[in-house]
Amino acid sequence: MNAICEICPHHCQLKVGQVGFCHARQNIDGVIKSISYGKVTSIALDPIEKKPLKHFFPGSYILSVGSFGCNLRCPFCQNYEISMADEQSSSISFYSPETLVELALRYRELGNIGIAFTYNEPLIGYEYVAETSVLARHNGLETVLVTNGYINEDPLLELLPNISALNIDLKSFSPEFYSRIKGDLDTVKRSIEIASRLANVEVTTLIVPGENDTDEEMRNLAKWLASVDSEIPYHITAFYPRYKMTDRGRTREETIRRLANIASQYLRYVYA
Repeated sequence: MNAICEICPHHCQLKVGQVGFCHARQNIDGVIKSISYGKVTSIALDPIEKKPLKHFFPGSYILSVGSFGCNLRCPFCQNYEISMADEQSSSISFYSPETLVELALRYRELGNIGIAFTYNEPLIGYEYVAETSVLARHNGLETVLVTNGYINEDPLLELLPNISALNIDLKSFSPEFYSRIKGDLDTVKRSIEIASRLANVEVTTLIVPGENDTDEEMRNLAKWLASVDSEIPYHITAFYPRYKMTDRGRTREETIRRLANIASQYLRYVYA
């Protein structure tokens, strides 16, 4: 029996046993289920600023966990070893929501404020994030998402009441760019708009030389983000040669400074 996944705009129509585009969701007996549930490939106690979040409990730490898979295909991915991986090619440890929350509570004495789902795209593991975030809130812990924002509106709205903060990647302000990475700019813009009304939101753009580094694109992006809320913190970060883009150098510092100066004309908090 075929089934359609409703988490993201790919709407993968899967036959029984078939795995979706993201590598993390599968048709099991006619029902789409998360096969990455509780399967952790990376875990670390990180400074909150590493997410990056600058305006959410600055100076604190957060227990950061990642799984495998992603619903975009960025050739410049900085974490491709897990984001482009599937279950068979990943080194996995299992953490139930209860185990993860217990670990986060033990780390409180080290300054931990909660749990961040990061490293790969967390929203393709929707059920795990949803259940863990409820349990975390009941235990006085914060839940953070570091996400590409490529999610349908209904599941996002269901999740947000238990999410404290998000850093959302706005990878470009070009629909053509998003088409090349198998995504959609309007979906990500809508996610930013919705999330910023219900949680603490910061936005990040990785500047890839020759891809999203023009003055015009940055000006259009910053104007739009300011129309949502000019006080949304905005992070401009540098590309390093990775994955399928090892043929070009890292982003030049003068490029980052130039684009940050443009963004600062419209946004109050710009970090580069």
